[in-house]
Amino acid sequence: MTTANKSPGAAAGNLLSRACAAASPSTWPSGAPDFFSRRRFVQAALALPAVLALPACSNETQRPALARTFFSADEYRFIQAATARLIPGDDKDPGALEAGVPVFIDRQLSGPYGRADRWYMEGPWAAGSDQQGYQLEETPAQLYRKAIAGVDAYCRERHDGKPYAELSPEDQDQVLHDLDENKIELEDFPAQAFFSVLWQNTQEGFLSDPMYGGNRDFAGWKLIGFPGPRYNYVDEITRYGDPYTMPPVGLLGRDGTRMRS
Repeated sequence: MTTANKSPGAAAGNLLSRACAAASPSTWPSGAPDFFSRRRFVQAALALPAVLALPACSNETQRPALARTFFSADEYRFIQAATARLIPGDDKDPGALEAGVPVFIDRQLSGPYGRADRWYMEGPWAAGSDQQGYQLEETPAQLYRKAIAGVDAYCRERHDGKPYAELSPEDQDQVLHDLDENKIELEDFPAQAFFSVLWQNTQEGFLSDPMYGGNRDFAGWKLIGFPGPRYNYVDEITRYGDPYTMPPVGLLGRDGTRMRS
């Protein structure tokens, strides 16, 4: 199987997330306090040409949790904990958790992407290369379900019965590093294959259109100064050199919490 497949909801965020390759795990500094540095994420995203001056975003009161569409309660806690370490928030800007990345991943896995409806999945199965995209026999939904169970079992064996979500931030970071470096043995597929998909989906959820559940309140777009798919710039095209201060707009308008049903 040789396909380079992306989730449907990743279309708006794919170009943005591609810029984050400059901050891939292989370039992380050793001894960093967070698993992934917010500074490195933002610097990589700012490599895009469409960087404009937009109002900064700030954390808001947490909204009621949305009903899960795929994950069990324990699986969702894993996703919340892992994505929060991959793109951590701070007192000024939201991270993956505040931007709704777990909601994005949950909704994607319950739909055509999770089932691999549009992919060729008949084999033969080979390791492939990064350029060939997803190469596993499991659908993304099956991959997440098996991998989360395997990682939680690994954590319980080594941390007094605690699953991943209950570990300290430092231990959570180490588990993610071990996944990326294939130091954890999972059934049916390499640990790094799961980490790669998790990291890709986390970036997509942080930078995709809010209609897919992530990038809540345009958190990711505001962070990098991306205005969204605005329909026209008639009033701005002659204002050379002036900062662009209009708020972002998504495919469903300016409500950064509105999702596709």
